[in-house]
Amino acid sequence: MLNVAAYHFTPVEDPRALADRLHEAAAEAGLKGSILVAGEGINLFLAGTDPAVRGFVDALRADPRFAGLQAKYSHSSQPPFARLKVKVKPEIVSFRHARATPLAAGERAPAVDPPTLARWLGQGGHDDQGRPVVLLDTRNAQEIEHGTFAGALTLPITRFTELPDALAPHREALRHATVVSFCTGGIRCEKAALWMRQDGMDNVLQLDGGILGYFEQVGGAGYDGRCFVFDERVALDPQLRPLVD
Repeated sequence: MLNVAAYHFTPVEDPRALADRLHEAAAEAGLKGSILVAGEGINLFLAGTDPAVRGFVDALRADPRFAGLQAKYSHSSQPPFARLKVKVKPEIVSFRHARATPLAAGERAPAVDPPTLARWLGQGGHDDQGRPVVLLDTRNAQEIEHGTFAGALTLPITRFTELPDALAPHREALRHATVVSFCTGGIRCEKAALWMRQDGMDNVLQLDGGILGYFEQVGGAGYDGRCFVFDERVALDPQLRPLVD
């Protein structure tokens, strides 16, 4: 089975109509998993046969709104989802800060790509200007139990909406560092980085593609453990192999 994780920020004028169309296409292809649609874009985790998954992604990218969608792939011997769910939501991940989206901000938060971050970690945890790099985990405590980057700043949160309050005590200590926010696939760390920059932290970058993108491009350099995923595989190792297959 081929698994795909992807999200894309783009204006969606009629989320219900798009959700219905994607539900029909995914069901016809025999895909299982989840698709979230909102006025700010889409967020999906799907599994199926290789041709079905890639065909669905190709058809989605044929829509000009989603031409730039970046997908992260992994494999499993069994479908990790029991059924197909397609929902319309206020946000493709709930954060409740209206300007923490590229649509409102007018641009994405600056990003660091996985090879560059791996190089920074390999040269002692400093960026190319010599500033210390602090990795900020924007995921919740349950996810972090399965693994995170070595030395990362982790926060005692159960929901993403709790991040601003949990981060407050650390802000002064982060002032002279290059802060790299990260999450599973990129969507939460993108929203978090935008919010932090809007709230005065102009030293924040997002890890492009999140942990799964990092695993896909450079493996597990500097990462301890696995990456929790929200399906029956439970967590993936740096080779994108599931804990439960």
